[in-house]
Amino acid sequence: MTQPTDRLWGARFASGPAAALAALSRSPQRYFQMAPYDLAGSRAHTRELQRAGLLDSDETTRMLAAIDTLDADFRAGRVQPIEDDEDVHTFLERVLTERLGALGGKLRAGRSRNDQAANDLRLFLRDHARKLAEQVLALQDALVSQAEQHVDTLCPGFTHLQQAQPISFAHQLLAHAQAMLRDVQRLVDWDARTALSPLGAAAMAGSAIARQPQQSALEMGYSGPCENSIDAVASRDHVAEFLFIASMLGINLSRLSEEFCLWSSRQFRWVELDDAYATGSSIMPQKKNPDIAELTRGKAGRLIGNLTGLLSTLKALPLSYNRDLAEDKSEVMDTLDTLGLVLPAMAGMVRTMQVRVDELRRQAPLGFTLATEVADWLAMRGVPFKEAHEITGALVRACEAQDMELWQASPAMLADIDPRLTPEVRESLTLEAAIAMRSGHGGTAPQRVREQIARLKVALEAQQAWAAHYQGPRT
Repeated sequence: MTQPTDRLWGARFASGPAAALAALSRSPQRYFQMAPYDLAGSRAHTRELQRAGLLDSDETTRMLAAIDTLDADFRAGRVQPIEDDEDVHTFLERVLTERLGALGGKLRAGRSRNDQAANDLRLFLRDHARKLAEQVLALQDALVSQAEQHVDTLCPGFTHLQQAQPISFAHQLLAHAQAMLRDVQRLVDWDARTALSPLGAAAMAGSAIARQPQQSALEMGYSGPCENSIDAVASRDHVAEFLFIASMLGINLSRLSEEFCLWSSRQFRWVELDDAYATGSSIMPQKKNPDIAELTRGKAGRLIGNLTGLLSTLKALPLSYNRDLAEDKSEVMDTLDTLGLVLPAMAGMVRTMQVRVDELRRQAPLGFTLATEVADWLAMRGVPFKEAHEITGALVRACEAQDMELWQASPAMLADIDPRLTPEVRESLTLEAAIAMRSGHGGTAPQRVREQIARLKVALEAQQAWAAHYQGPRT
């Protein structure tokens, strides 16, 4: 006579697993946070079993009630996995069987841990993608808020980390905001590809029982079922793509962090960090360190590592399911935990910083940042730009030799360099004139920056609506 087992796979084995195998096979504790998503799949599968005739109306009602109670108990901490629960699926089936008797065992019909695991992670990611988007949007809101205050704050712009041209400080902040806008756009695009249910694929060939997966897909908030049952359980490109998006976000956060490390330094003196969002030194009492920016910059490498780790796991797996795929959750959870720490801290740092407006303006023309205005002024008067560039370079050299700024050059000095440099050129050599000329779409002219802010706020509102209006299971 066969002996019942709580393991989902032990029917053909005469003995239990070795302790070493059990330890290796058991899911890490944090994987059990998948329980609400697994139960969401179980609700849909219960209705699928009723449609297939394996559960009658009374059994369906009892099963759904037990699933709802178990869900509430898990969220409240009233029920927890035990050491013998190999994974979240074993844990939940054990509890349901304890509470429902033989009826609890009926739920396994027509499905496999393969499609359950794939479904759990898809639901988990789609839910957490919205939460991640909301955290990014909070940082975006802080950047936009600061930008609105500093449209007319002028500062030097840089290329090659060398002073280049004067710009609006808001324009610099919005450059970071635009990059993060695309990060959330990637999440929206990713979600459209990920919104297909693997439930019904069973082990890999599809189910002989759960044959209406399109119904269960809609019940879980998907747009439909996966097209191929093998692909449904064997592929994790949607996980890799999610980790890429998170890595790109991490890189964008790291670039913003690097700017804050520079801006808050004594050499730049552009911004003053709020005391609540900076740290000090254990030996040097005067120090005020941008630790949030530095920690964020460091954690970008961790996010990239998680992506690289999953890609390495996937690169040589044959179809269909392989247990290697159990590694998919580790990188995802670590990435979400990391961003969940970084994003609120960055948002607070940005929101509370004080901008040194006068210092930014003082630095804006230094390093001959207005030189391009001379070349453009000449070009607009018919001088070939090649010549205009050379004339301007000669003016810069002459001003350097006499330790003066471009606008301080006398009419005689200008004429000596080139007779086409008339005194009127000095009218272009003001910060306001320089940025006003950059009035094309996307330029740094204040009016264009205000228009950019208005368009960005509309786009962010649409992304906020996407994050808020998710119809699938949430925790």
